[in-house]
Amino acid sequence: MSRTRLPLAALSLASVSALLLAGCSQSTNASKDTGDTAASASAATGTKPAPFDKGTVKVALVRQSGAGDYFEQWGNGAKAQARALGIDLTVYDAQADNAKQATDLSSAINSGAQAIIVDHGFPSTIQPEIDKAVKKGIKVVVYDVETATKGVVSTKQDDASMAQAVLDVMAKELGKNAKVGYVNVAGYAALDKRDSVWKSAVDANGWKQAFKVGKVTDSTATDNVPLVSAALTQHSDVTGIFAPYDELAKGTVLAVQNKKLQDKVKVFGADVSNADIQNMTAADSPWVATAGTDPSAVGAAVVRTAALELAGRLNKTSVEFPAVAITQDFLKSKNIQNMDQLRTALPALNLSQVSTADWIANVAH
Repeated sequence: MSRTRLPLAALSLASVSALLLAGCSQSTNASKDTGDTAASASAATGTKPAPFDKGTVKVALVRQSGAGDYFEQWGNGAKAQARALGIDLTVYDAQADNAKQATDLSSAINSGAQAIIVDHGFPSTIQPEIDKAVKKGIKVVVYDVETATKGVVSTKQDDASMAQAVLDVMAKELGKNAKVGYVNVAGYAALDKRDSVWKSAVDANGWKQAFKVGKVTDSTATDNVPLVSAALTQHSDVTGIFAPYDELAKGTVLAVQNKKLQDKVKVFGADVSNADIQNMTAADSPWVATAGTDPSAVGAAVVRTAALELAGRLNKTSVEFPAVAITQDFLKSKNIQNMDQLRTALPALNLSQVSTADWIANVAH
């Protein structure tokens, strides 16, 4: 999701929205970095540039997280990378409260932070504060947030490639002219991009979309079960459902199982986390494919991006994190039960070559 979440990572992306788009360790108040993580940092060999050569650097992370361990892992990766860089990271988390995120961003601007990372969020809510931060000379890096403000660095999952990767699997599984369902929500940057790819896939494969339902809440998976169940009551002959955010996919899986359609309806999701892997590999799970990035690696890479921007070494305004397709068959054949095992099986998830330099202690996951 990550979601201008959501939020999503994806929405972590986005998202967010950061989505913005899983039970996460959340706090409604600003908090210092105290999170534990299994990540380890490689040794930096280069000379630190300013401002990192003068001691601790203050950075604020203003989040719009959602339910699920995607956001927790994203945050753990960001915190671990901040520690490795000697960053004093203050975390704000609005937890689906748009007004609070705007207030949090205002607080971050006035906190003395040299850089602000915005993880998911609705542009209409936070855009004025982003503008204020830039005008004040604060470096701003956003993740899965759409903004046209000059000087802001945009980071995001490659949501188009993510959707395309899993929809390619869906096309192979379902073939042409299949009757399908769709679970998604408009208004989140990451989900809107995935939606564009979905529409193209529907046209290209001649699929017949029987229904579209979905909503994002602080309990997205649970709250989507009745929506999808009702849709399946009317359209039990669909053969596949695309739910391009892992919390939407979880709710879809539960609905399919509640209707006892797991042998007839295949679920195709997006994003990946420990909980998602456990869900996909569970007995009789209809969730047959997903695509995603490693949320911990993405969180770390976003912090490295902010560090490079602070040091004047980034030299770009946009950084995208590529996604990979992951199938249920692959997970089961490799006996993969968690993200650590998936990282070993798919080293591309680590993003170790993204936004790095010899003076950065690069966190590995």
